[in-house]
Amino acid sequence: MTKEDNQSMMEKIVSLCKRRGFVYPSSEIYGGMSAIYDYGHYGTLLKNNIRDAWWKEMVQKRMDVVGLDSAIFMHPKTWVASGHVGGFNDPQVDCKKCKSRYRADHLLEGFKVVIDDKTPIEEINKNLEKLREEKKLKCPNCGSTDLTEAKVFSLMVKSNIGSPTDELSEENVVYLRPETCGGIYLEYKNTLDSLHPKLPFGIAQVGKAFRNEIVARQFVFRTREFEQMEMQYFLKSEMMKEKYEMWKEIRFQWYLEYGISENNLQWHKHEKLAHYASEAFDIEFNFKTLGGFREVEGLHTRGDWDLSQHSKFSGADLSYFDQEKNERLIPHIMETSVGLGRLFLMFLDNAYTEEEVNGELRSVLKIDKRLAPIKIAILPLSKKEELTVPAKEIWEKLKENFMVEYDETQSIGKRYRRQDEIGTPYCVTVDFETLNDQAVTVRDRDTMTQERIAISELSKYFEEKLR
Repeated sequence: MTKEDNQSMMEKIVSLCKRRGFVYPSSEIYGGMSAIYDYGHYGTLLKNNIRDAWWKEMVQKRMDVVGLDSAIFMHPKTWVASGHVGGFNDPQVDCKKCKSRYRADHLLEGFKVVIDDKTPIEEINKNLEKLREEKKLKCPNCGSTDLTEAKVFSLMVKSNIGSPTDELSEENVVYLRPETCGGIYLEYKNTLDSLHPKLPFGIAQVGKAFRNEIVARQFVFRTREFEQMEMQYFLKSEMMKEKYEMWKEIRFQWYLEYGISENNLQWHKHEKLAHYASEAFDIEFNFKTLGGFREVEGLHTRGDWDLSQHSKFSGADLSYFDQEKNERLIPHIMETSVGLGRLFLMFLDNAYTEEEVNGELRSVLKIDKRLAPIKIAILPLSKKEELTVPAKEIWEKLKENFMVEYDETQSIGKRYRRQDEIGTPYCVTVDFETLNDQAVTVRDRDTMTQERIAISELSKYFEEKLR
């Protein structure tokens, strides 16, 4: 696909999301806010289904992983210990002409200059100045060469709680967490004391995180407020290699199970590692909307650095007593971290299909039935009471076990197309024949084939189809 094709695909999905009630720009009546979105009815249902599928795989189906829901606000020393305060920054460059803002590392990547989060700002500016002298450095938006030097930009979102004496007083400073794993590390000891798990074991959670990104774009792929799904796996150092490979296999297979083709997935190995890491791989998906492979999940080894840091800064004993060796040790950690918004876009990107049917273009979300926001739509052929009454009775019958929608507006053809774009696997049409044979027409989303099913058999039919 060309760059124009990628842009067109993104525009189609963004349009569908707003038109059909998946995603809205936040605070739109006030002009909106950059890179912040609200999820509508169908978006909330889809996001919850993705989250629940992840939770089922990571917690419900395992004996060695427990759940957690930690607070967004944590003691500010948490982020000092983790290195975020003072170290969670990006280098920022502004265009003086059009006021566009860029990450310096992204600008330098275009010239094959690689830097990382440890590169001093002075070295970054030396690289930028060299490109300026060679007349190569230009604003990607307007082409101007009038760009500022790089400066350190903190990604931490800072606030106050309590009753500070001054605005943003340091005595009551707090941060909106930039990642969810910090809460897991802080509750590791309570988990040990209350649930008594044996190594290896994991703690999983889903929650909001916040990053004051310099450049946040690409729809819900990169936002300033987002949800992470993380699992921190605690283990002895000698277990790491085996368990790391185990989790790589588990996580990769999860994507295949939910309809992502292996051809659209790849592993990306990090060449530069954090000082505490021995391995770091990302699972990448080939986005049509973004023009290639982008990270959706990271699997990283973290050594004993996190627990050692929090033990050092808090004074708490975060060791684990190994009964086999009769000694205490600081567990090592392997993590898997997923952006829920990224998975949301991935499943839409993967499912969105355009087909020509009888000379007309049909847009359809061929998403895994288990993830579909609505499982069944009940559609009476007309608004006449003789059809709406039995249709609503069917809705009443099915609603206990399935997410079912009732719709009697517009023509039946337009209602089919609407459900196709929502991704509803099955439409049940109640017609005038229903009054005679006590049966309905069930239409399949993907094949558009229809079959006649007795009303008395509907529950059993859908239990088999949607399991």
